[in-house]
Amino acid sequence: MKLSLETPPVTEEKVFSEVPSIIDREETHAILSGQIPLTEALDKAFKVREKYFGKTVRIHVLDNIKNGHCPEDCGYCAQRKNAGSGVQEYSMKSPEEIFQDAVQAKENGAYRFCMVTAGTGPNSLATEKLAFTIEKISKELGLKVCLSAGLLDREKAERLKAAGLDRYNHNLNTSKAHYPEICDTHTYEQRVETITHLMKAGVGMCSGVIVGMGESLWDLTDVIYEIKNLKVISIPVNFFIPVAGHAIKNPQSLTPEFCLRTLIAFRLVNPDSEVRIAAGREGHLRGLQGMALYAANSLFASGYLNVKGSDAADTIRMILDSGFYPEFSSGMGEEIDWESALGKDHPYAPENFPELYKYRKSLK
Repeated sequence: MKLSLETPPVTEEKVFSEVPSIIDREETHAILSGQIPLTEALDKAFKVREKYFGKTVRIHVLDNIKNGHCPEDCGYCAQRKNAGSGVQEYSMKSPEEIFQDAVQAKENGAYRFCMVTAGTGPNSLATEKLAFTIEKISKELGLKVCLSAGLLDREKAERLKAAGLDRYNHNLNTSKAHYPEICDTHTYEQRVETITHLMKAGVGMCSGVIVGMGESLWDLTDVIYEIKNLKVISIPVNFFIPVAGHAIKNPQSLTPEFCLRTLIAFRLVNPDSEVRIAAGREGHLRGLQGMALYAANSLFASGYLNVKGSDAADTIRMILDSGFYPEFSSGMGEEIDWESALGKDHPYAPENFPELYKYRKSLK
């Protein structure tokens, strides 16, 4: 049986954040440090989240279109040079392979298809290849496209914009003061410069953080406000996963409550920006993933760059169980067989009852 899911219309997207912060730096630090009760902070965040995004949750799917072969030394990454992580390395996928990945992402309910490639940044030939692929996906599938390809100059930013790119991911990752502790092959200023080129070209920026790399609470506060100052409209909040080959000196132990407080702080400083629960949500937020949606309004499904994550069905089930609705691109999700996709794995589905009983009589 086909079940229809009535959801609010897709939220019209902005290119830049426009709404002032709800809280100041001191209150942000107080939320992060636990001085403000969690329920009080979460209630405040939910009111802001509901005002700008209702109760919808955008689902993003990542596609790692080029793995390894990276000359950069970002300490958090399994693909960094000399990492010795054992990650599978491969050159950039062909446009046809990437397009088929995008088709699968759309079928899985993705709102946006996010292409990620390792490296310092694309050369002219790679930029043209990416531009061709972006144009094909956006025109033929009607799917929004985000690209993460490293450092860009003004000319390359404008070329990708002309091809139909609507988002570009380039995370700040941590504060300016803490950045030398995690990478020494490029600078924080170079990352900010790339963001500036793209925003001038009219591309909406996706720029966030990786929490748990030895930063202080004031470092985290600083980068939250730097992202606000750059008017970033989409903010992925990653929680550090200690992958094999990483070079982070003092990785922190993150509690589910602290991860939730971080998402609350991002929401209140960036009211009209998309706040996305990114890598590490399954392992760090754990049982608070549903509660985190009261602050965040989007997430990744089907895994991250080099780490597995929850599949699409589990993610959609979690969203619905928490009282929210998955948000799809136009025409998506209207005729999904929800009973098949979600009901078959329900513990109380009739076919699962024989396995639920602790004691069973032996019948002759």
